[in-house]
Order: sequence, then structure tokens, then C-alpha cells
Amino acid sequence: MHREQGRRITEALAAFLGTPLDEVLERSLRQDPRENALALFHEVAATVPAYPAFLAEHDVDPIAVRTVDDLRAVPVVTKANYVQRYPLADRCRGGRLEACDMIAVSSGSTGQPTFWPRFLTDELAVARRFEQVFHDSFAAAERRTLAVVCFALGTWVGGMFTASCCRHLALKGYPITVITPGNNKDEIFRVVTELGPSFDQVVLLGYPPFLKDVIDAGLARGVRWPDLHVRVVTAGEVFSEEWRSLVAERLGSRAPEYDFASLYGTADAGVLAVETPLSIAVRRFLATRPETARALFGQERLPTLLQYDPHARYFEAVDGALLFSGDNGVPLVRYGILDTGGVVPHETMLATLASAGFDPLAALPRGGARLLPFVFVFGRSDFTVSYYGANVFPENVTVGLEQPGIQSWVTGKFVMEVRRDADENEHLSVIVELAPGEPPSEARRSAIAASIEAHVGRLNSEFKSYVPEGRRAPLVTLVATGDPAHFPAGVKHRYTRRPA
Repeated sequence: MHREQGRRITEALAAFLGTPLDEVLERSLRQDPRENALALFHEVAATVPAYPAFLAEHDVDPIAVRTVDDLRAVPVVTKANYVQRYPLADRCRGGRLEACDMIAVSSGSTGQPTFWPRFLTDELAVARRFEQVFHDSFAAAERRTLAVVCFALGTWVGGMFTASCCRHLALKGYPITVITPGNNKDEIFRVVTELGPSFDQVVLLGYPPFLKDVIDAGLARGVRWPDLHVRVVTAGEVFSEEWRSLVAERLGSRAPEYDFASLYGTADAGVLAVETPLSIAVRRFLATRPETARALFGQERLPTLLQYDPHARYFEAVDGALLFSGDNGVPLVRYGILDTGGVVPHETMLATLASAGFDPLAALPRGGARLLPFVFVFGRSDFTVSYYGANVFPENVTVGLEQPGIQSWVTGKFVMEVRRDADENEHLSVIVELAPGEPPSEARRSAIAASIEAHVGRLNSEFKSYVPEGRRAPLVTLVATGDPAHFPAGVKHRYTRRPA
């Protein structure tokens, strides 16, 4: 087994180090991604013990799946019907968990941690996505770059995965130096002020609201961000173009298409897609043209818009839900990640924009446009909200409302959402329905907020790890029973809302 692992590492490293990004992406576009997904299906069915058992439960014979059209009839894999039903080792190739060299953690729909094994070869595949960002957007092949990892560290996937991928780029020859202060603001400020001036640019990598907190607090401390030539890599949340413009202004950025990049990533399969100069230019145009956005996305609400390598991760959109197939420590075929969104071919995107009188290529003076397809993501379709990159679950908030001295004041119903203030700072808002006849008061509001904060922090390790202390207290609003705006009678209640 060790000899086989050594061979895999040697071959993967040689391919990663010896193949330019341009060649990888051009080769990918010459191949039919559906055929690659079909080949992955057969490989997983033959080598991963849990998958043929899953197929048998759904009366699917893998031998009968011969064409790409047959693949569309293969059952969708989810956490509920696959990940939570089969042992972890059985979801790895050969049923060997030890064949993976690292395990990351993410939270599922109830906050229960899920383990996701991976091997070095999986990291190298994801490092290609980081290479797209650092090469195409930040010109890091020619610039001495300090990559400051501001994601939470530990077992959580973001920090360790990001640090590893950035180091792989350094190994490939990019003049990138990585440092990992995590989400410790004081350490981030020490890093950027003492080390930043020695580099041509500083890249901050983290969750959008946390990075904005860092930038704002840095300005208050006298950090001269424009002098450091800061670029920003985000993940985990949809943000507005107003947010990007505001942060760009505070950083002194004059070309946000080249100074920002959002990653569409997950512990399940690493980074699936990335913002590119082209996708950002398109999104910034669509932010002012809701009718064109509706034509592309089916609604005027603006999703995250990214491009992806269809050979590395094959996307499908089924009834408004995104599915992907991709190799990893736990290979996944037609996996439903609970994100709503869709896929737009490159030609379709440019043709639609042309009909609206916009040429995104003309908006990119430095180039950086690739002929890759687009994927758009509105966010989770379950009942979670994403706050500072942490999934916040209604079940956690419920516990805070069920405490003695509080439960008699409330019905147990609430609406949770993430709101942005006038300065584009995020806040966790919880609107709570009072029990009949119970009056609102500041004392009650404060007690409920403290209870929710305490129990969400106790039950949700992501929340405790990702959200800064000063941002954990929710903004609680108390409303009367049956409040028509939030708790109308006769309507099925939803515990979360997302920004319009």
C-alpha cells in the first residue's frame, strides 16, 4: 500500500509541477466532461464499497450505465442517503480510510460534524483552482506575494486546506510565502505591518465579513492598506457588489476585477469553482441590470458567479439544485450539496450579455478571460444561514429559547437571517415571536440574546471558531404573536430568511 501511495504522489506531483495552468485548462476544454463523469462513476462503483451498495438499494446496475445519457438516471447522492448511512471507510477507495493522509471537518444540516478524508493528490487538484486565482487575477508568478490565511485553523477545512494549496503553488515556483494567523486579528495586524512591506502584494484569505472587520479595524489602527497592495480571496458566502466596492475603496483598489476572487468551496470536495476577472466583470454589470440577471439566472437576485474546470468538477443543475461529480478522498457522483443555482455555458453567457449591449472582454484591460463555463450559486437550500463562514442552524437557536425563565415568554417560533448595516457589516438577526399576552421589554430582549449566543456557541463549534467574539451576540427583535410580517397565521413557518 505504501508503495502504491508513493507512486500516486510521484505521478501527481510531476503532473502538477510540470504542467502549466494554460495547458491544463486548454486540454480540459478539448475533452467531453460528461465522458469523464461517466468514467468516474464506473471507477467509484468498482472501487468504493459503499457506492455499489447504494446503487443496489436504488435498483441500479452499474453495468447498465453505458452512456452519458444513462448517467442522468443515476440516483443523486446526499449526506442523508449516503454520507450518514455508510461507514466512513466504506466511502473511501478500497474501503481503506488509512489510504488518506488528512481528515477535515465540516458541519452538516444539524451542526453535527462530518469527516472528510483526503490525500495529497486531492489537494493538488484543488491547488489548480488556487493557481487560477493567483496566476490570472493577482499575477503572482511575477510578484512577491505574502498569502495571509485568515480562515479559522484546526480541523475545520478552510484554513488548513488553503494553507496547503498555497504552499503547493510555492513549491511549483510561484514567489508565494504563506503565513497562518487564522482569525486572530491582532496577529493578522502584526503580520501585515511587519512583513507586508517586504512583498509586492499581500493576499488576505478569509470569510467576507471577517475580512471586512479586519480591514475596518486596521484602518482604525492606522494600517495603510493601499501601501500593501492588498488582494482579497473569500469563500463561504454570497456578498453584494456594493460590499465589494466598499471594501475595494478602503483598500485603495482601482481594479476589483483583478483584486478580488471568491471561491466556491466545500469540505466535501475542496474548491469547485472560482471567481475570475471575467466573472466579476459580468457580475458587476448584472448588479445594475436586474432584467438581464433574470434572463440568465431565473430571478433578479444576484448569485455568486464563478467559472469552473468541467474536467475537474462536473456540474449539473436539476430543478434548480446543483449537483457535482468529482474525485476526492471520498469520491462523489451526482452529489447534491443543497445549494441552489445553475450552469451557464460560456457562449450562452457572452451571447446574452451582447444582446444587452455589454462586452465583458472590453472591461478587462489586463486580460484574464478564459473559455470556461459558468456556475451560479444562490446558497444553501436547507434552513441554515451562513454567518462569518459558519453554518448557523435553527436547532441551535431553539435551545436558547427553551431555557427556564425564557420559554414562558415565547412561542418558540423565530426568523433568523443575516443583515447588513449601512456600512456593509453583517449581523445575525433573530426575530422572536412572543407568547400571547407577553409584553416586550429591553430586559427580556437582552436575556434572550444572551441565551441564544451562549447556546449557539456551546452547540456549534463552527460558530465558536469562526465568528469573532464581538460579533456573536444576535440582534434580537421581539414581536407580538401572529405578527403578519414574520409569523402570519395559516402559513407554513420558515425559520430562516436570506437577503432579497
